[in-house]
Amino acid sequence: MTQTLRIGNGCGFWGDSLDAPAQLVEMGKLDYLTLEYLAELTMSILARLRQRDAQLGYATDFLQVLTSLLPSLQTQPRLKIVTNAGGMNPPACAEAARAVLAGAGLGMKRIGIVTGDDLLPRLDALVAAGHTLAHMDSGAPLASIRDRVVAANAYLGSAGIVAALRQGAEIVITGRVADACLTVGPARHEFGWPEDDWDRIAAATLAGHLIECGAQATGGLWTHWPEAGDYSQIGYPFVDLTADGAFQIGKPPGTGGTVNLETVTEQMLYEVGDPAAYLTPDVVADFTTPVLRPAGPDRVAVTGTRGRPAPEKYKVSIAYRNGFTATGTLALFGRDAVAKARRSGAIIMEKLRHAGFTYADHLIEVIGGGGGRAGAWGPSHAARRGDAAAVGIRSEPGRGRAVHQGTRSASDGRAAGHGRLCDRPGSSPRSVRLLAGPHRPERRPSRRQGLLTSGPPLAPWPPPSSCMGSHTPAAATRATMPTSP
Repeated sequence: MTQTLRIGNGCGFWGDSLDAPAQLVEMGKLDYLTLEYLAELTMSILARLRQRDAQLGYATDFLQVLTSLLPSLQTQPRLKIVTNAGGMNPPACAEAARAVLAGAGLGMKRIGIVTGDDLLPRLDALVAAGHTLAHMDSGAPLASIRDRVVAANAYLGSAGIVAALRQGAEIVITGRVADACLTVGPARHEFGWPEDDWDRIAAATLAGHLIECGAQATGGLWTHWPEAGDYSQIGYPFVDLTADGAFQIGKPPGTGGTVNLETVTEQMLYEVGDPAAYLTPDVVADFTTPVLRPAGPDRVAVTGTRGRPAPEKYKVSIAYRNGFTATGTLALFGRDAVAKARRSGAIIMEKLRHAGFTYADHLIEVIGGGGGRAGAWGPSHAARRGDAAAVGIRSEPGRGRAVHQGTRSASDGRAAGHGRLCDRPGSSPRSVRLLAGPHRPERRPSRRQGLLTSGPPLAPWPPPSSCMGSHTPAAATRATMPTSP
């Protein structure tokens, strides 16, 4: 059994540094690299992309990152990657990743995909079975927005990742799983922890939570950020886990940023409601129990994390259409630019009213005139730089335009309206948690290319006897492997 497992996370969101994963792999001597791309907003964006093109709906940055990792995958053949870059479309992400690997002579790397989080096809069946999928805060039933829903995804746990790794996956691409599960899955697989080893799974959950946001744990979120060193070369975090659940968090030597008690504690409490009951699909972790202590330069040791049985339901993120929005910018210069900017904003709002449009909200910001959000330049700064200003207008919808002397025209063209998606949290029954089985694409690729192909049927995992009910499963997850040549 593995004595110490090093897992590093090189991405905290879609749009994070493209250089960080390669730097972490080259300098960090990892066993596993995780890449975390998904937030609620990201899932809404991916839902929109999948609506436009059935071959999209995944985090396309992953392909560029994977390309940067090709040299390391050749020199570090034991390195494994676990990522939720699959978003709304893990199979398409896997096919695109396979093409990248094949182009570098690595086409036989075994890719596993984890699906089953997509509840959209079964929403009506779930509601008919008595599951209201009520809003977690307001309690409003799903019926109030059902006709506007475009995506519904359950936050799955680590079991699908474990199943894929047990089948030999070297790269695991998931849909929506809870962020920390990208770390929990490899830990459970390598150490052989059962799914009810609550304390150790809670420890791995905390480890995953600490590194899931990338450089936030290495100084990016630190209150004393001026002391963090070179942010341009900030190191991304890794954890060294042991079989008893103890771990140390650190970063590669020679990189920027800082790992200390403050940076780790601040990240531990990031996006946490009740620290004594951090809910995940795998466990309810008690973040008041860990003991943190310095363990050397840029190293913090964490022990004593405790956990309780997992919640009875999965959290579900539902994206739905909620009107339209438009944003435009107008640049003005010359005398009285600030007054002209404010007048321009008022004119546009009046033109909207005369055109018969109504809108839920609008925001006009005069950048350089002290009329923006906190942190924008004030009037004195604008005066020192000369009389210039810009007006930013956000409304629903944007239409019409009026200008003054000194108006440079719209800097980003006519404001175009686009659909607005909102996120709605709910919960679904767990029932049958996972099903590990072969992927069966409509078109069977060549086995010699090592692409996703169907294989022999696999037994349900966990066995049906573990089902909590006989109703329609909330999420059936497939951990899918390609057939070797």
